[in-house]
Amino acid sequence: MDDGGSGEPVIRVLVVDDHDLFRTGLTSLLSSEAGIDVVGQTSGGRAAVRLVGELRPEVVVMDVRMPDLSGVEATRAIMAAHPHTHVLVLTVASDDADVAAALQAGACGFLAKDTPIDSLVVAIRAASSGAAWLSPRAAEVVLGRLRTVTAEQQPEPSALELLSARELDVLRLIASGLENSEIADALNISPRTAKNHVSNILAKLGLPSRVQAAVYAVRKGVG
Repeated sequence: MDDGGSGEPVIRVLVVDDHDLFRTGLTSLLSSEAGIDVVGQTSGGRAAVRLVGELRPEVVVMDVRMPDLSGVEATRAIMAAHPHTHVLVLTVASDDADVAAALQAGACGFLAKDTPIDSLVVAIRAASSGAAWLSPRAAEVVLGRLRTVTAEQQPEPSALELLSARELDVLRLIASGLENSEIADALNISPRTAKNHVSNILAKLGLPSRVQAAVYAVRKGVG
């Protein structure tokens, strides 16, 4: 991210959707927002994977249903090749399977296509800083599915033992949906320290985003 000379960080965004009218309209709306630079747009998942390598966007706004390569498959390929890219998945309806598959693939957010543009911009800004962003329905689906599975699972000591006691505290708060500033308040630490703990947790567990950390925590009974 650079500041484009304005002092405000500029977020590079790629828009991916096979519906031309929706894609061009969304591109136009996002381009008018301060601090957002839409560096490209495309109608297919395969082209999206290629363009991420060429254009290096910080955030990809990805349709979940596309004919050549689904948003889930494209997200998985992007995360494998460019793990520091943040993918926000858009869909007409928050289908349970789509939500779970997108987050498993490494998406850091999941929103309905009728999300107001102001809320989408907030989600893009959150994604660019590594924060999770789920629509209320998506969050309900994710937590509901994971808590159902958790009853039969136990934490894996080999993975959890990598974390310090304080990092486990932070992981529990991530699973509760708290952002870095809220974690800092809860643990009486600075926001920078909270951010460092989150980064260390992701590195130790080999996870691409805090959404994945929350998923891991709930699955392993840590949340």
